[in-house]
Amino acid sequence: MINQGYNAYRQTGVKTASQGQLVVMLYEEACRQLEKAANYLKPNNTIEPRFIESLGQSLQKAQDIITELQVSLDMEKGGEIAQNLMSLYVYFNRELMDANIHHNKQKILFIYDMMCQLRDSWIQAANSTANTTAPTSQDRPALNITG
Repeated sequence: MINQGYNAYRQTGVKTASQGQLVVMLYEEACRQLEKAANYLKPNNTIEPRFIESLGQSLQKAQDIITELQVSLDMEKGGEIAQNLMSLYVYFNRELMDANIHHNKQKILFIYDMMCQLRDSWIQAANSTANTTAPTSQDRPALNITG
C-alpha cells in the first residue's frame, strides 16, 4: 500500500518535471545505482557470490540511464558541450562494462563521482529561471538534452 502511494507520487513528479528536472532525476538514479554497485564490492575488489547478480543489475541500470542521457543529446543545438557529454557518456559506459567484468570498485567510484558532479551542475541549471515551469505532459516534447 505504501509502495503504491510512493509510486503514484513519483510518477506525478516525473510527469510535471521540466526537462532540466528530468535530467537531474536521471543523474540522481544513476548515482544511486552506482553507489549500490560500489557497496557490493569490498575494497580489494572481491565480492560475495550472492551479490554478483545484484552488482550486475545495478551497473546495468546505471548504464541504461547513461545511454538514455546519451541518446537524448541534441548534437546540433548542443555544440561543444553536447559533444563533450557524448564522449563522457561513451567513456562511462565502457568503463562500467569493464568494472562489471573485472569487479573494479575504483572505476565504479570514479564514474560515481563524475556523475554526481554532473548532477550537481544540472541541478543548478534546472533551478535557473529558464526551467521554472513545465508544460503539461501532452504538450511536452520528448526529452532533449542540449548540453
